[in-house]
Amino acid sequence: MNTRSGSGSGNSYAPDEQPDGPAAVLKALRDYREAEVATRRSTRDSTGMGETDLIALRYLLRAQAAGEQVGPKDLSRVLQITTASTTTLIDRLVGSGHVRRDPHPTDRRSLVVVPTVAVDSEVRTALGAQNSKMLAVAEELSADEARIVISFLRRMGEAVSGPGAAQ
Repeated sequence: MNTRSGSGSGNSYAPDEQPDGPAAVLKALRDYREAEVATRRSTRDSTGMGETDLIALRYLLRAQAAGEQVGPKDLSRVLQITTASTTTLIDRLVGSGHVRRDPHPTDRRSLVVVPTVAVDSEVRTALGAQNSKMLAVAEELSADEARIVISFLRRMGEAVSGPGAAQ
């Protein structure tokens, strides 16, 4: 018999208890999220950058690899922050040597934000090993397993962000 301890919310289990299938899935998902948060905290500590800075740099590196130009408005949209916050972010990243502002190649009135060569190496060092390990785990999935996991994670995303989701 499985009895949940705690508030009855399904979030707390006795240490030696084996929850049923759905509860075990949700617990594994929570455990993963906790591990990911701890890893991100460690990455922020080791690089001296905040979460938004790292997200911005990853976006800039992907855009650069795709041959895309990124302006401040693009960063504001992707990061969902105000233009004032974006200016502060860019100033901070320019000051730390992670990005530079260049003239837009076709619009003299605009600027583009470009990651420096050093940042590519720094971000790869900070995130590369973790990403490689995660990719190796994902590569172990069969095509059918991958489809199931993708479907599950998309539906979970919709469940937590869709209408009626907790605020």
